[in-house]
Amino acid sequence: MTAPHRARVAITGLGAVTPLGPDVAALWEGLLTGRSGARLLDEPAFADSPVRLAATCDIEGRLDRVEARTLDRVQQLALIAAREAWADAGSPEVDPERIAVVVGSGIGGALTILGQHDVLRESGARRVSPHLIPMLMPNGPAATVGLEFKARAGVHTTVSACASGAEGIALALDILRSGRADVVIAGGAEACVHPLPIAGFAQMRALSTRHDAPEAASRPYDKARDGFVLGEGAGIVILETEEHAAARGARIHGHLAGAGIAADAHHVTAPDPSGSGAGRSITLALRDAGLQPTDIGSINAHATSTPLGDIAEAEAFKIALGDHRPPVTAIKSCTGHLLGAAGAVEAIAAVLAVREGVVPPIRNLDDPDDAVDLDLVRVTPRAHPHEAALSTSFGFGGHDVSLVVTR
Repeated sequence: MTAPHRARVAITGLGAVTPLGPDVAALWEGLLTGRSGARLLDEPAFADSPVRLAATCDIEGRLDRVEARTLDRVQQLALIAAREAWADAGSPEVDPERIAVVVGSGIGGALTILGQHDVLRESGARRVSPHLIPMLMPNGPAATVGLEFKARAGVHTTVSACASGAEGIALALDILRSGRADVVIAGGAEACVHPLPIAGFAQMRALSTRHDAPEAASRPYDKARDGFVLGEGAGIVILETEEHAAARGARIHGHLAGAGIAADAHHVTAPDPSGSGAGRSITLALRDAGLQPTDIGSINAHATSTPLGDIAEAEAFKIALGDHRPPVTAIKSCTGHLLGAAGAVEAIAAVLAVREGVVPPIRNLDDPDDAVDLDLVRVTPRAHPHEAALSTSFGFGGHDVSLVVTR
């Protein structure tokens, strides 16, 4: 089956493992109730860490012994989320040559490479795991998912820092429109809660140090924000041409209507304060979806809880949306920052907001920053009677990705 260039793309499966719980249902419940997944890292390995906050996942018992031993944690998270998404899509029977995979990761198998370096240093080369290379490679999550579902139409990895998961979904949209595949398993995964990455982010002063109140540490748009909370997780969606989904009688959660990709070309870590690159990605996504700014009923913002990033993103919304001010949520206030998985998990939240007709509130938004002129959803969920939502993701290196989903 060959899809026309502008084929409508349906979202038929959702899967997520996050600090809020083991699946999409737990994610959504946590967002609506404003529950936090952040905790104090009290393990001995973090005793001397300058920051001892993170948002971690519990995947105990989710995988068999061989999978747990031969897959890096980021691959494990991707596999768990992909299995949920595939089952949610009805476990479709699809010709493997018509299935593609795009799973992004900002870092890849960080825990394996750091752990095995310790083995090398302490016990010598002969004790290093024979599984080291497939466990550390950045394409490991995509490869793991591709092998699980026998995908033969192509297995791809987007590596664009915190925009990786969103860019993976954008690439999947292109693949389906090109006719290369009928079904694409797409999203992102990340797992790098370890003293070294935390030390690196801490040296950049990117992380919150609110050790006395971990659940209050991630506070997008709040005057008291002091950095993000590092998290881990995975988000996977099953995308199909609408023709293929209809032919098999699939349940459709919504549609991926458009995607926009741009770049700041400003600084390797700092966002362009003008918001021009981010704003351009939003404009491109709207154009791709054939929508006007006023068609957007809510925004799931990247909003990391950093002093500079939140302001720059607010500027981007002004550039792209003009005077239109749809309700804005920021789920990192609950999940922490999932890096390469963030954009995919947040796209799922945007799909649910449109499908369920409700926008989750931003946790910890006690005193909104005066420099942020946005309609921020606070305290309680907000009704969402509109047909479309925007989800934005921005990454180190100046990567800007925006997605538009519709009912």
